[in-house]
Order: sequence, then structure tokens, then C-alpha cells
Amino acid sequence: MRVLLTILLLASLSCYSQGTVVFKDGTKAKRDNLYRHLVNNTISKNLALPLSDSTEDNWQDAFYAIALLQNKDPKIDRKINEAVNDVLNRSVSFQRALLEILYDRYPGLYLKEIRQVYNSTADPKLFAMCGEYLLKSLKNPTEKNQLLNLAKKKAEAGMQGPHLDQLMYAIVNSGKAVVIPSLHTLLTKNYLKGNVLLISFQRRNRNYPGLVVIRDSSGNFMKDESGNFFSVPQLARSIYNLPGYITNGNTPEGIFRMDGFDTSRIGMIGPTTNVQLTMPMEYHAHHFYRDSTLADSIGSLQLYKKLLPQNFRNYFPLQQSFYAGKAGRTEIIAHGTTVDPGYYTGLPYFPFTPTMGCLCTIEMWSPTDGRRIKSDQQLLTNAITSGGGPHGYAIVININDDKKPVTLDDILPFLKLAGQK
Repeated sequence: MRVLLTILLLASLSCYSQGTVVFKDGTKAKRDNLYRHLVNNTISKNLALPLSDSTEDNWQDAFYAIALLQNKDPKIDRKINEAVNDVLNRSVSFQRALLEILYDRYPGLYLKEIRQVYNSTADPKLFAMCGEYLLKSLKNPTEKNQLLNLAKKKAEAGMQGPHLDQLMYAIVNSGKAVVIPSLHTLLTKNYLKGNVLLISFQRRNRNYPGLVVIRDSSGNFMKDESGNFFSVPQLARSIYNLPGYITNGNTPEGIFRMDGFDTSRIGMIGPTTNVQLTMPMEYHAHHFYRDSTLADSIGSLQLYKKLLPQNFRNYFPLQQSFYAGKAGRTEIIAHGTTVDPGYYTGLPYFPFTPTMGCLCTIEMWSPTDGRRIKSDQQLLTNAITSGGGPHGYAIVININDDKKPVTLDDILPFLKLAGQK
């Protein structure tokens, strides 16, 4: 699935010796050509094929391109409707791909059909995706209890695992105020002492960009040339806007191991240095917890909790990266972007570009020759390097549900309370 689309999005990248970074496919002409190809071939031609077992992959490629481009077209709506009407006859992978695009683009429109999948599926990930789709539109406590009761019955019948745990938490806490412990404990000088920390503060509504700050290996937060705390805006939204424990969903809350720098040849990420991140379950315990004496006990939630300040150890939302890793999510990193921000004009996160669940900063490329002309990602990697290098931890945390981007003013009171000057 999506192999052809991935090939199409491979980059033509180069870095000149003087340090000028170039993305050759970032010119206006190349971007226009890619857009036309995705619309005319990946979307239109694929959806023109009759839906069958042999064409499911074609339709799934089209779903991804629709989400990427944010295309709105009555013809697309009719094809989505056709897919929903046949959803019970389709494979689990097709059902998941359909739920991805339904969750953000067609909320509440197919409650009856998705409830049928919710009732019948034995796949934990698909069950959770259906539950989240239904929960998004349900306001009545009785209807929410019906979702929860079925989840409990699935558990009694043998369905177990992180998807079910996270879904049940979401149902039980739907509509309730989130009481977050004081953020200052994450910002103190001695927290995870000796580690460089990347801390990304986000809104619960990931349509609004967050803000990332860097603490150096001595425990002090990095500052810019003006003497202010260093920060750059950072988006933690996926193109599907699904919860973070689901593959291709938003960046999970919680702790990640910061695991070095790398560069990518994937066109959507681009040539700017990215920050490698890993979650629990991607590698052995001694790697994630930076302790060579540990055996393979990476599945231990208690071990994960020891990385958190005392006041956060029973705060379930900050355990999401643990459960996401346990659920099989991988390859979440902090990177720049070469995606045309014009796809998202008018959306709350413009000019950011959403991803498949990574942390993404703003980058801009010359429309004439593809030269990099702005890069918050480069500023971020420079700050990490100055702070001691990309070996420590990254923390992603939702601070509240305000309908606006996170700014440094949101964080300054907690930095002051933590004794950071």
C-alpha cells in the first residue's frame, strides 16, 4: 500500500559545500507538477477503479493523497460514501485506511455504518479507531456508556492490549476537565539530571501549533542572542488528527528517547537535519532508559514512570508514548518539511504542514531554485547541539485546550517557578 505514492514523494536533495541547503523539488514548477499528478492519477484514476479486493491498495493510496492535499470535491465524497457502504466486506487494512480519512474529514456522518464495524470487528486497532470516531460525535452519556460496555465485553472475550486500554480511558474521561499537575517540575534543573531535554508544549486540540524549548545538559534552558529563552513553534498534528496511540495519529504525549541526528531522503521530510526519537518498545530497555544494567524489561510501566517527576507519575495522559510504543507505533521524529503549505491555507495550523505523527517545524524553500530560505528546524538542531547534543529525552505534553498557538508567555511562569532565569 502507498508504495507508488512514496516513490513519487522521494526527494531530489543536495547540500552545497558552502552550507546552502537545496530541495530541488521545492520549486513552484515541481510542486505544481506533483499536485497535478496526485490529483489526476493518485486520486482520480485510482478512485475510478471499481472497488474490489484487487483495487483496495489503489483506493488506499487515494485516501492518503486526499488527506495530504486536503482536497474537497463532491466526486470524492461520493467515492467515500461508496467505500463506507461496502466497509463490512473489505479487509482490515482497508477499513483502517477508511477510518483514517473519516475521522477528521467526515465526523459524525457515518455513525451507523461505523457502529456496525465497532460491534463486529475482532481487530483491537480497528476497534479503537471506530470507538474514537463514534466518541467524537457522541454527547449523550447513555450512548457513551454503550461504547464502554461493548469495550468491556470485548475485553472479557479476550481482546486485550494498549488500544483497548487507551480507548476505555478516552470514553470514561470524555467531556471531563483535564487536571494537569504543575508543569514546573518538568523544567527544574535537576529533573533527568545530565540529559539534554527537548520539551514540546502542545494544546490538546492539535490544530493549534505548539512550542518547543531546549534544556542543556547542565540543566539550564537555552537562550537566544537577545537573552530570551530559545523557542520555536512546532506542530504535533497528523494529517488524520487521530489520537496519538493510534498509528498515523497525532504525536503522542509522553517521553521519548532523543537518539541522535539524521538526514532523510524522503521528500516530505527534506534534507534538513532531523532529531531521531524512540518510544518504549522500539528498542531494548537498556537503550531507552540509558542503563546498561537493565535486562529486557521495557514493557514495565513502573520503569517508565520513574522517568517522570513525582507529581506526574499517576497522570495517565503522559503515559501515552508508553502505550503507543506498546501498540506498535514507531519512527516518530522531529523534522522540518518540504510539503507545500499552500495545501493548508485557511486552516488553523497554516503555514505548518501536518505529518504522519511527527513533530514538525516550519521550513520555506525558494520557488525559483529550491534553496532553503527559512528553517526553524535548523535553529532547533543548532540549539540542541549547543546544549550538549541530541542524546537525552524529548517530552511532549498538552498544557490546556486554548484555541490558539502556544507561546512563550504560556511557559514563562513555569520556568520562573522552576528557578530558571
